[in-house]
Amino acid sequence: MPSSFKGILYPANLPTFHRLPAPQHLEHLVQWFWIPEWDIEPGRSSRQQVIAFAACNMVVQADHVEIAGPTTRLSHQDLTGRGWAVGALLRPAAVPFFTGNPAMLRDVKVDLELPDLQDAVVHAMEPPAAGTLPETRRENAAAAFSAWLSNTFTEISPEARLANAMAELIASDPSVVRIEDAAARLSMSARTLQRLSQKYVGLSPSALIRRRRLQEAAERTRTQPEADLASIAVEFGYVDQAHLTHDFQNVLGLTPGNYRRAVERESN
Repeated sequence: MPSSFKGILYPANLPTFHRLPAPQHLEHLVQWFWIPEWDIEPGRSSRQQVIAFAACNMVVQADHVEIAGPTTRLSHQDLTGRGWAVGALLRPAAVPFFTGNPAMLRDVKVDLELPDLQDAVVHAMEPPAAGTLPETRRENAAAAFSAWLSNTFTEISPEARLANAMAELIASDPSVVRIEDAAARLSMSARTLQRLSQKYVGLSPSALIRRRRLQEAAERTRTQPEADLASIAVEFGYVDQAHLTHDFQNVLGLTPGNYRRAVERESN
């Protein structure tokens, strides 16, 4: 599993947050399940700000099910009262089961009428028996979600598996800093790579690369406050610190230094 807080700007604000691996037979459809739970005092709210992974998410809550498309900017969710969510970070191969044009889902959430899935997950997260351990509830919810996916999705095509390989390579290999790097590694043309990314993700390969670099740079800036920002820029493929700062300001609305200070304030 990747770092639990990668993509989350202010982990200190999280009530509780867990990521659970997808079962092996679903790894071609789901990267992992993520489950936040919260209990906020009356009259207060908790804003969760995220540099989301460049992918679609399927999310179940007590009152609805939705699919959230890939984001192009900083996103947030204001939590109030008491609640939970069970999300599945989808791999590109799963997207065609929901839409033939994922670009239409950019920065959009669409409600889905899936009562069987909703009922199964709600039953797991809100069991009638008292004393159920939180980790047991989360495991049961992920298992219920997995069972629904197994019964609903059919076999995927070789092209869809190639789209998964593309997304995995770009997300995990810091040496991939240009479209041509990914295309060469996958033995395909840059044009084919562009087509796969648009068809199965809804974003360009360049956008996937930029999102990975920004996530990693933000995490390093947060977790290693003593690290030199110019060195972080070079480590994650930016030409220099000015380009890193531009990326931060363009997406997050603040400089790396200001982000680092904001993290310190939120942690105290």
